[in-house]
Amino acid sequence: MRKLLLSLLIVTSSLIGQGQEVRTPAASLKSSVEQMVGLTDIEFVYSRPNKKGREIFGALVPYGQVWRTGANENTTIKFGDDIEIGGKSLPKGKYALYTIPNKDTWEVIFYSDSENWGTPKEWNESKVALKTTVPVKKINQVVETFTIGINDLSDNSGHLQFVWDQTLVDVRFDVPTQKIANESINGILANPKADANAYYASANYFLQSNGDMKKALNWINRAIDLKQGDSPYWYFRVKSQIQAKLGDIKGAIESAEKSLEGAQKEGNKDYIKMNTDSIKEWKKIL
Repeated sequence: MRKLLLSLLIVTSSLIGQGQEVRTPAASLKSSVEQMVGLTDIEFVYSRPNKKGREIFGALVPYGQVWRTGANENTTIKFGDDIEIGGKSLPKGKYALYTIPNKDTWEVIFYSDSENWGTPKEWNESKVALKTTVPVKKINQVVETFTIGINDLSDNSGHLQFVWDQTLVDVRFDVPTQKIANESINGILANPKADANAYYASANYFLQSNGDMKKALNWINRAIDLKQGDSPYWYFRVKSQIQAKLGDIKGAIESAEKSLEGAQKEGNKDYIKMNTDSIKEWKKIL
């Protein structure tokens, strides 16, 4: 019996050793974030330490020293297009994201060697692709877990933000949305087979981005022509707004009335209200 029990114990121990391993959570959890800003893809990967009642900046994270901007491996960030920070260009690609925290300011560094564990053993200034200094903002609430985010988005810009404890650091960056969109528009509309949707999208983009309204009007008219009398009411909504920007209030009202008629047939309450409000406002101008 003893021999049998001993044999079973040995077999069981062997199976546990081969098939199982202890699973415990990491002290600093890894996070991967993807964000589109305008037409530019941005991705960053970092590990997120917790405060755990400790004093952070000036203590756990010393002032005046290069920080990996997180825990474990160095934090990395990847841009799908060239961007600008403070008027300085940063080529598209992947970077290690280092910072040097100080009491009133942080230096934020985009380092071309992104394969280090933590900070580089030997710092190479020639690998600094861009460096910027930004002020520290104090916030009222205590943020337990270190957080990097891309917030306050527009078509042309975003804000890279670092938040931990009661510290917020904000880096504005600009993306080349207008350049990319214009190249796309010019390429597609150069094709004689460009359809109504391409002309509509181009006109709407110029309307929203305050582009050349005369071009926008030509494009929306071309979109309407290509639909051959069956234009959606949202086409006429865009046309009315373009005409209003060009000072053609009478034409804007006529286009808005066509949009209103189509919206009423489809039962689109949002467009009914938008057109009704615009017509009322523009009639005051006449």
